[in-house]
Amino acid sequence: MNRLELGESLERLLEQKKSWLVTGAAGFIGGHLCEQLILRGHSVIAVDNFSTGRRWIIDMLRHMSADNEVPFRFIESDIGDATQIEPLLGNVDFVLHQAAIGSVPRSIDAPLNTYKANVDGFVRLMDMVRRAGIKRFVYASSSSVFGTSETLPKVEGEEGEVISPYAASKRMDEIWAEGYAHAYDMACVGLRYFNVFGPRQDPKGPYAAVIPKWLEAMKNGEPCVINGDGETSRDFCYISNVVQANFLSALADIPVGAHRVNVACHDQITLNTLHDTMLGIFEKSKEHYRSTLKLEKQPEPVYAPFRAGDVRHSFANIDHIRNILGYEVLVSFQSGIKETIERYLDDEEISPS
Repeated sequence: MNRLELGESLERLLEQKKSWLVTGAAGFIGGHLCEQLILRGHSVIAVDNFSTGRRWIIDMLRHMSADNEVPFRFIESDIGDATQIEPLLGNVDFVLHQAAIGSVPRSIDAPLNTYKANVDGFVRLMDMVRRAGIKRFVYASSSSVFGTSETLPKVEGEEGEVISPYAASKRMDEIWAEGYAHAYDMACVGLRYFNVFGPRQDPKGPYAAVIPKWLEAMKNGEPCVINGDGETSRDFCYISNVVQANFLSALADIPVGAHRVNVACHDQITLNTLHDTMLGIFEKSKEHYRSTLKLEKQPEPVYAPFRAGDVRHSFANIDHIRNILGYEVLVSFQSGIKETIERYLDDEEISPS
């Protein structure tokens, strides 16, 4: 268990115990949201269909809720299944919708799967929330909606053309949320995540995110694969900041309407810099891996072709989220990547297979 520091003002808002429904609860972000709510004594209903989520996360949450004597219920279900989900919403105060088929490459390989989960499932869930009379709907959007926009840093309202089915699905979610917000007097908050990372992120599979994938490679003495020339840049955002953004979106005093906000650190990091930073922390933290693997030094990275659908630069302006939610960067990229690597190498956060 690891209680994240979320800031004094938000902790005060969280003192009043509420009931939350979290979708994608067996995933990286959803699992962290459930964990932090349980540690603060809130009632949690968790939903996941395990299309990408991991069962051990739900097991961990069950044990945690029992240890803390906090109500926790898990439902294995698609998010659009009204027979399963709708009966749960009667006593729910807030919905944090994280479930999705993530990954740009995955959406290019299987676009209809992305549409079914990310658009059809999204709208069905939002309509259940509307029928239940819940007036605040918080959902995961993505920085991918900026598409071809060359504006840096990325500012809400200055989007380009989307360049992948995944990005299209998230843009459609925002449009549907806008329609519902105006038609039904709801406050719908879309969180445009910029490259979230942290402990417990899955390093396995062909669509794994870059940081856990590289950590696994470094631990095994294998070269990291960099797509492109390494000068592609990202705004890497530690999980504490994302948890803060979700809770503020639910609890802050905001008007009815559709809100779309960037969730990031306002820090532009190239892949080459990311690799060098991770390698430096890794070697300092666990130098014995090289002797165990009989390596004189870690292998040099391998450069591969650019991936289809990837934007060249992703760097966020975070003025809007600061202004409407009171969001602040709690953990910088440098602090977050150090924490992530050290916890990974201490075997504290190794994911069961």
